[in-house]
Amino acid sequence: MVAQIIFLVLTLAAIALFTINLRKIIRNIRLGKPADRNDQPQKRLMTMLRVAFGQSKMVVRPIPALLHFFVYIGFVIINIEVLEIMIDGIFGTHRIFNGLGGLYNFLIGSFEILALTVWVSCAIFLIRRNILKMKRFTGVEMTTWPKSDANYILITEILLMSAFLLMNAADAKLQALGASHYVQAGAFPVSQFLMDLLPDSESALIAVERGCWWFHIIGILAFLNYLPYSKHFHILFAFPNTYFSNLEPKGEFTNMASVTNEVKAMLDPSFVPAETEPGKFGAKDVTDLTWVNLMNAYTCTECGRCTSVCPANITGKLLSPRKIMMDTRDRITEVGQNIDKHGADHQDGKSLLDDYISREEIWACTSCNACVQACPVNIDPLQIIIDLRRYAVMEESQAPSSINAMMGNIENNQAPWKYSPADRFNWAEGD
Repeated sequence: MVAQIIFLVLTLAAIALFTINLRKIIRNIRLGKPADRNDQPQKRLMTMLRVAFGQSKMVVRPIPALLHFFVYIGFVIINIEVLEIMIDGIFGTHRIFNGLGGLYNFLIGSFEILALTVWVSCAIFLIRRNILKMKRFTGVEMTTWPKSDANYILITEILLMSAFLLMNAADAKLQALGASHYVQAGAFPVSQFLMDLLPDSESALIAVERGCWWFHIIGILAFLNYLPYSKHFHILFAFPNTYFSNLEPKGEFTNMASVTNEVKAMLDPSFVPAETEPGKFGAKDVTDLTWVNLMNAYTCTECGRCTSVCPANITGKLLSPRKIMMDTRDRITEVGQNIDKHGADHQDGKSLLDDYISREEIWACTSCNACVQACPVNIDPLQIIIDLRRYAVMEESQAPSSINAMMGNIENNQAPWKYSPADRFNWAEGD
C-alpha cells in the first residue's frame, strides 16, 4: 500500500508540474498575433498524418530516417507497456495484462525487440554527434545547452531501455524460480540473454526487478517534465505544428492587410477599407509575430537540416535558419518569464531584432525556401525573416545600401538597374 501511495503521489505531482509548464508555453504562443489556419481541414489532417505520423520528409536522409523510425516506433509502442506499469503501480498488481495469453507474450517480445533497436539507434546517434561530429550538429548556436540537451535525452533513453530489459530479465528469472506474485507471463527474446548476469537469490532478484521498475517509471515521469525545456518537445508539438503549417505554394508571401487596402483604394476609389487601429509593419519582437511562428519555434528539433541546405550558410554567411528558430524560442521564453515575474505590462528593453537576431543575418537570406522544404516538421523560418525585414524597411527605413539602390531603381526605372526604361532594348540593336 505504501508503494502505491508513493507511486500515486509521484505520478500526480509529475502530471501537475507538466501541466503548469505546458500552460505557460501555450500562454506564450498566444502572445503572438492572430493567424487563420483553420481552412482546408481535410488537407491539413492529411499533411499531419503524412509529415508528423508518417515522417515523410525524413527519408531524404535514409540512415538517420531509419534510426529515427526505430526510436519513434519504439517510443509509441513501448508506451503500451508503460500503461501496464501505471495500472500495476496504482492497484498493486503485477503484469495486469497477462490474461491476454499468447497476445501478451507476443507484445512483450515485440517490446523487447523494439527496446533493443531503440538502444542501438540511440547509441549510433551519440556516436554521430560526439565522435563523428556530423557537420549539421555544429554551429555557433549549438554550444553548451543545445549540444548537451540531445546527449542527455539519448543517454536517458538508453538507460530507460536498459532498465526495461533488466526488469524483464529479473522477472523471467523470478518466474522460473516460482516466486510468489510473479505470474508466468511474457516472452523475453532479448532479456533472456541478460539473465545469467543477475544473481540467483530471490530477494536480490526482487530488488533488481523492483529497482528497475521504479527507475523506469520515475525516468519516464522525469522525461515528461524535461520536455518543455528541451528540443524534444517536438514529440508533442510536431502534430499541431504540421496541421497548422502553411499550405500555400512555397515562395508565396503573405500580404499585409494594411498595404493591400491602400492598393485597393488606389485602384478603386469606391473601396472603403474598414477602420482599424494603425498597426506595425513587420515584426521587431516576438509579440509582433503570429502564434504560428511562435509554435514553430517551440517545435524546432534543432536537427540542422534547414541550416545544412541554406545557400547563405553554405557560402559562409552568418545566417543559420536553425538559429533563427532557436533565438525566437529563447526570446518568447524570456518574455513569458518576465510576465511571470513582473506582470504582462513589463518591458525589458529587448527585442528579437538586434538583441537576438542581427540585421546581417536577415539580409543574408535569399528567400529560396530551402530551409522550409528541408524541415521535417514544416517549420517556416523564412516567414520570421521576412517580417523582421519588413520592420527594418517599412518602420525604420533601414536596409543595406545595395537594396536601397535597387528599390530606388524599381521606383524610378521600373527595373532593378540604373538605365532608363527607354534604353531597355538597346542591347537588341545592331551596330
